[in-house]
Amino acid sequence: MELIHRNLLIGIHDALQETFFEKNKYADKVIERLLKAHKKWGSQDRAVVSEIFYNIIRWKKRLEYYMGEGVKPGNIYKLILAYLLWSKTKYKKFEEFDGIKTADILKKLEKTSFPSKAIQHSVPEWLAETMEKELGPDWEKEMVALNEQAPTVLRANTLKTSVHELVNELREEQVESFPLKKYPDAVQLEEKKNVFQTSAFKDGLFEVQDASSQKIGEMLDVQDGMRVVDACAGAGGKTLHLAALMKNKGQIIALDIYNWKLAELKRRAKRAGAHNIETRVIEDNKVIKRLHGKADRVLIDAPCSGLGVLKRNPDSKWKIDQDFIDRIKNEQQQILQDYSKMLKIGGKMVYATCSVLPSENNEQVASFLKNNPEYTLIREENIMPSEGYDGFYMALIQRME
Repeated sequence: MELIHRNLLIGIHDALQETFFEKNKYADKVIERLLKAHKKWGSQDRAVVSEIFYNIIRWKKRLEYYMGEGVKPGNIYKLILAYLLWSKTKYKKFEEFDGIKTADILKKLEKTSFPSKAIQHSVPEWLAETMEKELGPDWEKEMVALNEQAPTVLRANTLKTSVHELVNELREEQVESFPLKKYPDAVQLEEKKNVFQTSAFKDGLFEVQDASSQKIGEMLDVQDGMRVVDACAGAGGKTLHLAALMKNKGQIIALDIYNWKLAELKRRAKRAGAHNIETRVIEDNKVIKRLHGKADRVLIDAPCSGLGVLKRNPDSKWKIDQDFIDRIKNEQQQILQDYSKMLKIGGKMVYATCSVLPSENNEQVASFLKNNPEYTLIREENIMPSEGYDGFYMALIQRME
């Protein structure tokens, strides 16, 4: 990896500036816009820009230690230089680096210990404390895993293809991949590629969906002909998985508070050939009340801190705080309380988050069950980032009366 073109450096600088200092700007969207705006950049250039951009976001706190100051709008080139020196990336002596004392950075790089665990693992101090308090000594192992780059995993759309056929189809388009044991519909790429340009994607043969995330749809145990409610559907990754598991039979009602997310779900459903999905915007409580006691299955993919998916969303650790987590925990309990009423007696629901914190996961479920004795826990699963994919929690709960 080397950085030898000045326009790439400027692109990385501007994208970091936007991500760190502009409100509601998320890294994945920022980089997407940057790459769209520079259509002439080749695939190698795009890979260099993406990798450096994401790694700097991931390691921001450690890089601030190396450069001897916090990141400000005026010192982003110094931040980039600190990363290039630390990662031993070849680079040209760009004029943007003039005046930066590289000797000071190199001196810091010689040190083998860090003033704090938060600096070592590049997380805010409050988050290091929260992780240690909730996960105990294991928190560092999980943080090491969360600072790795996420592999690209696809879910073969079984409405149109099989895992084996998808691997062959992608190979014909020069994309090497392999099936994953223990994940019936999952295919992992050998290396990062822009799969959205493939005809396999345009034909709806797959969706990008992490291996851990694919376990949620399976846990819900849906059958053909059921009425299933996806209560926090978003743009529909898990909804589409449910449609495939139900072989397009029965009914899926996809709910969300954001209309634009449901519009994206409809677009994706059309490409995937999923015809049994109906979308409804949650404008008020009436939408939920109308469904009380009517669902065979309910999926609650609850809003959460997102700490299990820092591999792919490293910027979120700089955007959230403890207050946010406390607020989201109240919201989770409220959602569990309200949405569980949609289940028929004998029906099952899955409560899932992409968090690794017990306070958002099994503690929420335990609290819900204590207050609602007519529901019982069938099983729960904690998938930790150190297992290789995203961190997720999921609990299968049945309504008994």
